[in-house]
Amino acid sequence: MRGHRFSKFIPAEQGPNSKFDQLFDIFQQLLLMTSGDVSEAMSWLSELDRQYNLTNDSYGIGDFFDDLKKKGYITEEKQDGESKIIMTPKAEKSIRKSALDEIFGKLKRSKTGGNHHTPHMGTGDELSSDIRQFQFGDTLDQIAMTESIKNAQVNHGIGDFTLMENDLEVVEREQKTTTATVVMIDISHSMILYGEDRITPAKKVALALAELIRSKYPKDSLDIIVFGNDAWQIQIKDLPYLEVGPYHTNTVAGLELAMDILRRKKTRNKQIFMITDGKPTCLKEGIRYYKNSFGLDRKIINKTLTLAAQCRRLDIPVTTFMIATDPYLKQFVQNFTQVNNGRAYYSNLQGLGGFVLEDFQRNRRKNVK
Repeated sequence: MRGHRFSKFIPAEQGPNSKFDQLFDIFQQLLLMTSGDVSEAMSWLSELDRQYNLTNDSYGIGDFFDDLKKKGYITEEKQDGESKIIMTPKAEKSIRKSALDEIFGKLKRSKTGGNHHTPHMGTGDELSSDIRQFQFGDTLDQIAMTESIKNAQVNHGIGDFTLMENDLEVVEREQKTTTATVVMIDISHSMILYGEDRITPAKKVALALAELIRSKYPKDSLDIIVFGNDAWQIQIKDLPYLEVGPYHTNTVAGLELAMDILRRKKTRNKQIFMITDGKPTCLKEGIRYYKNSFGLDRKIINKTLTLAAQCRRLDIPVTTFMIATDPYLKQFVQNFTQVNNGRAYYSNLQGLGGFVLEDFQRNRRKNVK
């Protein structure tokens, strides 16, 4: 006999308080700290579970690992004849979104978070929140219907509806700008010295900025540069895997590459964000590296300041985020900032994201001449 059998429905645990989501938040942090090594991140997660009882008898680390596979966050592939667990593009995007929520979370609650505009009103293709009286030449799509109908009812009564030209109000247009941004990340060995992990917060900020631009300012461009003994460009998808190397700090190479990238951008608004914790200690002269880690080397510093002045002539402000507070390093950054006419922030690791967001928004509002 065919029919239906009814039983008590017990919904699966879902939402931000589910065990998977709780573990996944921690797992994403561990992926950044292990430079995208899934196996090492899982080992750390197991150790944290042993110490802090993150799981229970009904949901364990093995269940979490299986769910990661089922949900498409990790996959297994052959590398050099061996099987290896790697992140998928879905996991990389999730890490960017997580970084955006963590670093720039206040943006969603801000009433003016998305208004990056110039002072030029009445032109452009973006609608603002400002309302004004209708003028000859305004298009129908600009008319603020609610405000216009309310004016008609106030001016002519509600018994016999009449809408006149002087009742109409329109939403003002504003001219939006595009910005080309280059983020320079120091990957010299000092970024993990003295028992402090400085590279992970730098990666988080770059990931958050990338997701912010992709989601809210898709016409903007963002390029990522890393610099040690040399400088090279990386893709946004490579950020979670970024590692510090046994490098000195060749700031000159980073600035030269950043300027070369920005020269090819057609927008007038260009900017460089440099995240570093130390002084320039390296130059490349032909195929030879000139290095000096003992104090501020005059030869290296003068070359760095020359490039700062060149950026200023090209109207490219350099904003330096210094993750250090040594007096002699602050003096160098002050000199660099004065020559470039840029800005400098001496930030701890927790405040870095707020400074980056503030400066990014300020530079996007720059008046285009």
